[in-house]
Amino acid sequence: MSSSDQQEPQAVRPIEVLYCQICTFPPEYCEFGSSLTRCKEWLQGARPQLFEKYYSDEALQSKIGTLSLEAQAKLEKDTAKKEAKAEAKADAALKKKMASQVSIKRIERNKRKHVTAIHGLEAFDIDLKKAAKFLAQKFATGASVTKNAQGQDEIVVQGDVSDDVLELMEGGAGPLKGVPADNVVIIEEKKKKASE
Repeated sequence: MSSSDQQEPQAVRPIEVLYCQICTFPPEYCEFGSSLTRCKEWLQGARPQLFEKYYSDEALQSKIGTLSLEAQAKLEKDTAKKEAKAEAKADAALKKKMASQVSIKRIERNKRKHVTAIHGLEAFDIDLKKAAKFLAQKFATGASVTKNAQGQDEIVVQGDVSDDVLELMEGGAGPLKGVPADNVVIIEEKKKKASE
């Protein structure tokens, strides 16, 4: 064997890619997202040298140098339009979230048997399976995610725990964090008696 055969090959190191914390694209692709100005602010604070590389006056002049004035104006207008649309969409989602109601319904099954149904948690980005497991462990009872009559998911907990669930939501315990106490409603539903 010769000495060249005994040399160990150099290990290839993986490339570390930086992703924008705002739009989750690499910084060179932020311009194609809908939040360019916020991305620029983040990049300037987090990595000033990359900001200079992509968004300094010289870099912008070299990019735009090939565009005509009309194309430049159109590009700026489109970017502003995209950002306004994304902001409006985020505001609408926030308003919808704040207008959503979480209903805790106490349902009578038999004379002294009750179940508690919790509906509307998905509007607050709460994982229903984790919440059901948390409630089952907290109250040492059965809890599951089921579809209600309207075809929407709800958590059904065995037993009358509606007041305790309300306290947990107000305290922001476990996976139930993020539900405003003002948006929670307790409903009591009694079983209809059979007509004689």
